Amino acid sequence: MNDTASRLTGPVRVVGAGLLGASVGLGLRARGVDVLLADASPAHLRLAADYGAGRPDDGAAEPALIVVAVPPDLVASVVLAELAAHPDAVVTDVASVKVAPLSELEATGADLSRYVGSHPLAGRERGGPSSARADLFVGRPWVVCARPENDRSAVSLVEALLLDLGATPVEMGTTEHDAAVALVSHTPQIVASLMAKRLAGSTDAALALAGQGLRDVTRIAGSEPELWVQILGANAPAIVEILHAYRDDLDRMLVALGDVDASGARRTIAEEIAGGNVGVSRLPGKHGQDKRYTSIVVMVDDRPGELGRLFTELGEIGVNLEDLRLEHSPGAQVGLAEIAVLPEVLQRTIDDLTARGWRIAG
Repeated sequence: MNDTASRLTGPVRVVGAGLLGASVGLGLRARGVDVLLADASPAHLRLAADYGAGRPDDGAAEPALIVVAVPPDLVASVVLAELAAHPDAVVTDVASVKVAPLSELEATGADLSRYVGSHPLAGRERGGPSSARADLFVGRPWVVCARPENDRSAVSLVEALLLDLGATPVEMGTTEHDAAVALVSHTPQIVASLMAKRLAGSTDAALALAGQGLRDVTRIAGSEPELWVQILGANAPAIVEILHAYRDDLDRMLVALGDVDASGARRTIAEEIAGGNVGVSRLPGKHGQDKRYTSIVVMVDDRPGELGRLFTELGEIGVNLEDLRLEHSPGAQVGLAEIAVLPEVLQRTIDDLTARGWRIAG
């Protein structure tokens, strides 16, 4: 159990014991908060309880906070039912779209002063309670969509939840939120899935050449289609706007590649690639800081314990590992560990690792 005192006193009711709901439960239980679980699937409920995410809600205790963690098309109806069943509780949800559920709720004419929509920017490629983790939200942004009709105490309770789970609070309006996730989450899912679709008809020989670049681009392509139909459908206007601009970029690249000897074709290709350089440079670095790091690629023999030894020796030479990417081709006897360090310690890190017998690629 975490020794740090929880901001929440509980009990907290979690409706939906999948990946996010069970992870909320595990994180709160680690702080000693009483968690009441509910799920339409008895199997999900029992499994989440067995993993320690909370206890099945028997109705004996009245929750102070309710976290609705159900698919997007069920959010509005479940939130409405929870508000009615627990008239003193604050209700939040963790859906990745905010405008559509709020519009559906507002159409009912219900009092929504105790409802505060939110969305943790965290997840895994696999779903279900067996994939849940107590630290899933640590260091991740968690958007809180407070509205003028919300009491400050209700918003504070939701913020206490995400702070207890180690997330970073971000305040946004619902429209601003949906536009933002269309860019950083929803459209990338489409791009990754469509690229991965190209692999289905490829030969085994071609796929054996795949490196980390392809894996990076397609990492999220294994996501659940049924869930993404709901997410993309609920945020379609914002996504379509980005896809239109993306299509324009693709069309320019297609024209240039169609005749690379045409006047200006190579310039177009270079400018499109350079535009990607500009975009990726704007992504925040570690802990949300806009810092640039320098990479060192270390060759790691494919033997048990070698990667752990690298981490240990980086600590011994006093170098903080800012980021890490691993690449290992099937059948290769050596892997590549691309480690990011601050520029001012680059040369010292190379010298010290080389002196300890590590091989630096490049």
